[in-house]
Amino acid sequence: MLVAMQLRLLASTQWLFEETGSAASLGLLGVIQLGTMPLIIYGGLLADIFDRKKLMIFTQGFSFFALLFLTFVAFTNMLAPWMIFVTTGLTAIVNMLGNSARPALLPRVIEKQNMTKGVTIQTASFQIGQIVSPLIFMLFYVQFGASVTFLVGTVFGLISMISPALIMADGKPDKITKKISQLSALKEGARYVFKHPILPGLYLLDVGVTILSFYRMLFPLFSQGLYGMGAEGTGLLASANALGGVLGSLVVLFTEKIKSKGKIVLYSTIAYAIGLILFGLNPIFWVGLVIVAILGATDSVGMTMRQTIVQLTTPDRLIGRASSAHSFAAQSANNIGQMEVAFLAVIIGASGTMIVGGVLSIFIVMAIWIKVPGIRNYRYNPK
Repeated sequence: MLVAMQLRLLASTQWLFEETGSAASLGLLGVIQLGTMPLIIYGGLLADIFDRKKLMIFTQGFSFFALLFLTFVAFTNMLAPWMIFVTTGLTAIVNMLGNSARPALLPRVIEKQNMTKGVTIQTASFQIGQIVSPLIFMLFYVQFGASVTFLVGTVFGLISMISPALIMADGKPDKITKKISQLSALKEGARYVFKHPILPGLYLLDVGVTILSFYRMLFPLFSQGLYGMGAEGTGLLASANALGGVLGSLVVLFTEKIKSKGKIVLYSTIAYAIGLILFGLNPIFWVGLVIVAILGATDSVGMTMRQTIVQLTTPDRLIGRASSAHSFAAQSANNIGQMEVAFLAVIIGASGTMIVGGVLSIFIVMAIWIKVPGIRNYRYNPK
């Protein structure tokens, strides 16, 4: 699913920029996708009241047909900018409604004692897709253009549409949740999340640190201003960061027997914050590559463990709504953080932004450590 989605977005944005020559048109795509964010919460409800496998088939099938449409209009030279905007908006809406179905189905496929491994494999697969997708895009778009790239994306979209039907686990919703009204179910999910001894603190930790330190968008600034390398440096920094993320996910596999999973989140986030400070202070490119790889790894460990804790501490009938709250917090923080670090970088520079973000992130972790004891005290009991 990720490869199909990334190929569609990469080919769409590249074609749109080449066609219009306007950076504002790319910004409009971002605004369209941001506007669909609130639907994540409703998508979590859908994952709890509808068959999760069928929800995945429908939403991923919609993406397949959107890619099929773009492939057809591109090959017939009918592709127009408005088609990109419409398909981007519609697929964003449908994807938001289906995003929670995948994590909600995971407890049906994997036993609780193996949940850390399951979330790790899921996260690593996502990160590998983030590495592979740009390479596939570069290979086909440079040689053949948008039409063939959309076609390749359509093939991946077809695979993602069929795959959920091959899952043997039952995707049917809990009978109790299915009987109550949707409004009551939404209220029930909100009450559960807000009264949970761990989840609000986890979400607040993610939001606070991400808003202060969304460093990935500063790679071009570091590449040019600090290392004098331009696009080549940007690509290498991004690749090192993604590779570190994959390695971090694999590290999590060795933490399965560690019961204090909340402390792993806190320790990895502190390590991440220290990495931000070092990244801001470092003037040597190859050292910068190592640091951003470590940032990717520590971020991945924290993210994977947060998702694991959500799975381990939430009843199956509420997992869709709890997962959607986590996704909403994380994606909102990404969007706000992108704006915040860009604005701050204009004032104090990219290096200063990373140093300030790292220092403030340490304070946030310490505040969560003190004010939300449920996280540091959480110990997973497999019984």
